[in-house]
Amino acid sequence: MKYFNTLKEVFISSLPLAAVIIIVCGFVAPMENAYDYVKLAVGYLGVVVGQALFLNGLDISILPIGKLVGSSLIRLKKALFIIIVGFLFGLLATVAEPALWVLAKQTHMIMEGVNAMLFVWVLSTGIGLFVGFSLFRILKDLNIKIVFAVFYIVIFIVVIFVPEQFIALAFDGSGATTGDVSVPFILALGLGISATMSKSKTNEDTFGIIGLASVGPILAVFIYGIVLKGVYGGVIPPAGLYNPGAVEHLGEIILDNMGGVALALFPIVIVFLPFQLFLIKLSKREFIKILLGTLVVYVGLLIFLSGIDFGFAFAGKYIGEVFLDAARPGWFKWLLLLVGFVLGAAITLSEPAVTVLGEQLEEITNGHITKMSIRITLAIGIGFAALICMVKILTQINILWFLIPLYAIALIMLKFSSRLFVGLAFDSGGVTGGALTSAFLTPLTLGTAQAVAASAGPGAQSVLINGFGIIAFISVTPLIAVQALGIIYDIRLSKTRKLITEAEAAELEELAALAAQAGKTETRDVQKKETNEESFIMEVKDRHE
Repeated sequence: MKYFNTLKEVFISSLPLAAVIIIVCGFVAPMENAYDYVKLAVGYLGVVVGQALFLNGLDISILPIGKLVGSSLIRLKKALFIIIVGFLFGLLATVAEPALWVLAKQTHMIMEGVNAMLFVWVLSTGIGLFVGFSLFRILKDLNIKIVFAVFYIVIFIVVIFVPEQFIALAFDGSGATTGDVSVPFILALGLGISATMSKSKTNEDTFGIIGLASVGPILAVFIYGIVLKGVYGGVIPPAGLYNPGAVEHLGEIILDNMGGVALALFPIVIVFLPFQLFLIKLSKREFIKILLGTLVVYVGLLIFLSGIDFGFAFAGKYIGEVFLDAARPGWFKWLLLLVGFVLGAAITLSEPAVTVLGEQLEEITNGHITKMSIRITLAIGIGFAALICMVKILTQINILWFLIPLYAIALIMLKFSSRLFVGLAFDSGGVTGGALTSAFLTPLTLGTAQAVAASAGPGAQSVLINGFGIIAFISVTPLIAVQALGIIYDIRLSKTRKLITEAEAAELEELAALAAQAGKTETRDVQKKETNEESFIMEVKDRHE
């Protein structure tokens, strides 16, 4: 029953994509080959069914492992052990991220020199290192604003030395590494440490760990790109053809994915075993349940990735190229701006992580910021982020002309935001680029970039340079949107406190006035009584005389 509920949620969240696919591939630009429709239907079905299986398996296996390990970490007592375990589990949880595997396969397809498996482990190592640092920050109570400012300044200094083919890819990789698998693991570690070993012991430490961990993959890909450029003698090979529909046989795709999925998931279970034996000690029944749940995750991830490889990514590429068809009028390509906005906003509204973020904000602000307001704010922001990304691709403007100002705004806003909302903003930036974004929007932008390169001629940017960046735009928008909401909330809170203080002062003045009035009345009564007593005494004396 639970699976069917999850399947329903995944299906509903994918409806905007389905609508765009049906409109474009069915009416605007019908496909010539009937088998392409079969691939499209099977791919779509694989993505929906596979993601539902994957999410169900997570609930009974991977997520409990993350929570159990996170809660048992405090028993290690020594900070060094905790940081090492944080690094290890941050790395292994990220290796199992579906969005990261999708991005790695797409990158390898365009540039064969990038090994998909190595790419996954490079980015996962970046996450692991910065999860370890995040735990260290919590233990030492380092100011999160200063930490974010320093690291992002470092990023935009290092980017000067990075091959341009790896700049947008690095920011996309950062967004793809924090998803359904890694986020619960990392949050469980952060919650356990902040609740027990943090010096401040406030809920401010609960947030920010995802955002800080997301810095790691950016620097990791930067270094990887610099090394790869050196390996190729200072010249990165030209990008190859992006053709996700090249493999025609579904069975071949499934067999090709089986080994990679196993290598992604089973290390988590292997590393979990020592914790089970020495610290956690679950019952035999619960332990077997977790192992069986891991198999469900394996099957779900296998179906999900195979569905993308067989037909879903092909559909995204096809739609991206259709709008730049030379047979169509020149203005037709600008409709991609509308397509990008609609897909970005719709995917965000249906993203479970955004709903969770909205609920957290509503709870923290005592209802001053509702979960619907944060969802709509992020949906509009990310819709415009996707639109801007399409502008970048169509005009071939370097992505740094967009990212540097956006990150500069986000960093300037640190000065005016509370530490709590800074952590929330950077965490939300890490979780908004989900599996559907990598599965469809990235192929859409890659297909568009490939069509732009074909029409622009020899001087055009390569697909590696121009095609990536959609996840980067989607990740930076929440940094600004959530901090803006936080600043508005703090202003409203200050006004409310001022009104309460003024009301209390007015009430005290009124009480003082009433007390003074009562005092005057009492004094007059006493004086009157004394006067009456004196008059009576005088009268008695007069009579006596």
